[in-house]
Amino acid sequence: MGNAKNESPAEPLPGARTMGRREALGCLAFGGAGTLFTLAGGVLTPVDLALAASGGGDRGAAFFVQLSDTHIGFAKDANPDVGGTLRLAIERINALPQQPAFVLHTGDITHLSRPAEFDAAQALLGTLRASELHTVPGEHDVADATVSEYFQRFGKASQNRGYYSFDHQGVHLIGLINVLDFKAGGLGALGAAQLAWLAADLKGRGPSTPIVVFAHMPLWTIYEPWGWGTGDASEALALLKRFGSVTVLNGHIHQVVQKVEGHVTFHTARSTAFPQPVAGVGPGPGPLKVEPAALPGALGLTTVTVRRHPAALALADATLA
Repeated sequence: MGNAKNESPAEPLPGARTMGRREALGCLAFGGAGTLFTLAGGVLTPVDLALAASGGGDRGAAFFVQLSDTHIGFAKDANPDVGGTLRLAIERINALPQQPAFVLHTGDITHLSRPAEFDAAQALLGTLRASELHTVPGEHDVADATVSEYFQRFGKASQNRGYYSFDHQGVHLIGLINVLDFKAGGLGALGAAQLAWLAADLKGRGPSTPIVVFAHMPLWTIYEPWGWGTGDASEALALLKRFGSVTVLNGHIHQVVQKVEGHVTFHTARSTAFPQPVAGVGPGPGPLKVEPAALPGALGLTTVTVRRHPAALALADATLA
């Protein structure tokens, strides 16, 4: 059986002080700067972002950063300056003494799929010093009538399909799209064509090949009443079952929830824009406004350590309180 862990993003803090807007934005960027992983000898080895920023860790290893749910174009009370929080997150990444080999963005780059939003997002993401940016779309990126804005900007890698793969230092990375054909209850879907492509993509790869899968909606059902899952994910996971090390990275729910099941580690990332409620708390999902005094308890860092025998990821999350 797998085990899951969830953090409440809005738990009040006794004695917490009120922060100004600039300080709050700084905390948002710190908490939403992303999860950082190293790739050393074909093994996915996580590193604490704060440690990397101080120059600690294995300086010779390549690594990547995951960003998610930047929602450029959102401008409501939960965060009236999502561009500012993304900018601060990028500044933190750019300040690392060693730059990531690439950055993964796991969807909802924009809020309403408008051309101006994509323009602004591309301008901000273009300031990343990392040489490569890999993306998959979220449902907010494919909300335009023609479902074309995302693919015009970011579709080349996937030949406008939304799913693709690439290799880096012995690790095989697979980007999937699960936001075009929603199932009953709002669950995401991969579809038969993508599943057939995935089977062909994995064919011939040895079981010792480390696999990283990244998509927007979770590939395990976190909370079905809110559509927090992918209806046909079990078919994809069956194809991945024979591999000894599989890491699945998602966004969508704007909070850290994690599970380890067999050789598969599931991890959803925080947003750089705003938190969402814990599954089942309140009337439904959506932007969660927190008071300035509670903000440190809504944000935090992900510290990831590695178990090498057997190789596995261990993730621990702490708030900024």
